[in-house]
Amino acid sequence: MIFFQLLGSICALGLEQLLQTRYGALGILCLFLLGVGFKERNTVCLSAGAVIFVLLMTQA
Repeated sequence: MIFFQLLGSICALGLEQLLQTRYGALGILCLFLLGVGFKERNTVCLSAGAVIFVLLMTQA
């Protein structure tokens, strides 16, 4: 159980660093909105995060 939590934390930190260096503040905002949307089952946050993600991917 602890191993999976540690692995998840390492993956999250790596993804956050990738988004921060490559996509800047919008990448962090996208990751935050997607996380809140999944955790709280909030479709508005999830949709906003998905739209920002798609915009960032088309820009890259």
